[in-house]
Amino acid sequence: MDKPGNILLTGATGYVGGRLLPLLVADGWRVRCLARQPEHLASRVPDGVEVVQGDLLNAASMSAAMQGVTAAFYLVHSMGATGDFEMQDRLAAESFAAAARTAGVQRIIYLGGLGEDEPDLSAHLRSRHEVGERLRAHGVPVIEFRASIIIGSGSLSFEMIRALVERLPVMVMPRWVRVTAQPIAIGDVLGYLRAALTVETGNCNLTVEIGGPDQVSYGALMREYARQRGLRRLMIPVPLLTPRLSSLWLGLVTPLYARVGRKLVDSLRHPTVVRDDSAQRLFRIRPVGVGEAIALALRNEDSSFAQTRWSDATSAAANTPCQWGGTRLGNRLMDSRSTRVAASPAEVFAVVERIGGAAGWHYANWLWAVRGWLDLLLGGVGMRRGRRDPERLRVGDTLDCWRVESIQPGQRLRLAAEMKLPGRAWLEFEVQPEGTGARLCQRATFDPLGLWGLAYWYGVWPLHQLVFAGMLRGLARGAERKS
Repeated sequence: MDKPGNILLTGATGYVGGRLLPLLVADGWRVRCLARQPEHLASRVPDGVEVVQGDLLNAASMSAAMQGVTAAFYLVHSMGATGDFEMQDRLAAESFAAAARTAGVQRIIYLGGLGEDEPDLSAHLRSRHEVGERLRAHGVPVIEFRASIIIGSGSLSFEMIRALVERLPVMVMPRWVRVTAQPIAIGDVLGYLRAALTVETGNCNLTVEIGGPDQVSYGALMREYARQRGLRRLMIPVPLLTPRLSSLWLGLVTPLYARVGRKLVDSLRHPTVVRDDSAQRLFRIRPVGVGEAIALALRNEDSSFAQTRWSDATSAAANTPCQWGGTRLGNRLMDSRSTRVAASPAEVFAVVERIGGAAGWHYANWLWAVRGWLDLLLGGVGMRRGRRDPERLRVGDTLDCWRVESIQPGQRLRLAAEMKLPGRAWLEFEVQPEGTGARLCQRATFDPLGLWGLAYWYGVWPLHQLVFAGMLRGLARGAERKS
């Protein structure tokens, strides 16, 4: 396919679609995103991307969205719905395919799920397969990718594994946890989706099974995740815990994914492995193994955290430009706050840059001293190191129990904790101009290691509310006195 035509992307707010969108733009495609509420997506898409209003169950809106479209990605599902998700998926696929045929779309690309067509197939996998059938029924050539577990920071399966391993030192391992799957890294999934736009199909339907080189179980994935995170976990095999009972247990341990997780767990009794080599014959992609996929997920999360700015997201409640929109980023827990300062951005950052050492921490210095003594008792660095220069900081400088990880003069400072902790911690400050003054943003971030890490974060949460709020006020007052 040539690139002049428009590409329609559904699911741009989802996990796969959201990652695919910037890659399609970088590849030179003209992309149109379908959204039920375009105003929520328009400000988040790259320049040049068109966002149109549409609902998969509304034929008129679908017809308008398909005009001038060459290829269309179908990356949506209704697993999170409270009603009959199979019926909703069926109707949506019918509407989408009918509109595509009427508009003369040349190709539909769909991401479904692996699994043999068996009489007792789970509702989730049965629906994934049926969607592919409904898309093909209207005459537009369909490339259907069938994948097993997708490994990537933020994916449902990976986040469930993370939650279980991080929170449970001892885990019961029912029989379904030992069923074989063939995981694939999110980067490789995106590679297949991008390549599907140009692969030669002869205007025929293709069903392509994709997976990494390793056939493993959820249990093996948990062990590999624990190994890479440095966690020791006891896993006890049991023969009696059914998928339905397991889903209820999962809902208690990982409540964020309970509704979708219950439908997913019911599918785990079915092996999901690649049984044909069409992916290798048609595409040049060679997927990475399980170990590298997990390492990439963890490493990419670090990269995403390092590149993130408070201005990238807003909180509707606070409505401030540098308030972080949430309390989590992947596995990380965050305490974010901001305040307006009646001083110039340069004056505010100058006070931030002088923090620590003889200048102290602008609030409850005695509590910082106590924390330092406790750290010394545990074999840590304590608060005795001070700082190299009372006025200026540079990357690598020690700052009491912290080290300067990054600094953008006049704008942003990030400190990494070197005290003894059940995890990793950072303290960040960002200064932005606001009217005649500035806005000072502050964020404490913690990457907990296992259950002890979570217990530590929530155990010191009341002190965080006191100390971090006081520190922010102290920094603001210090800048205003200097102005």
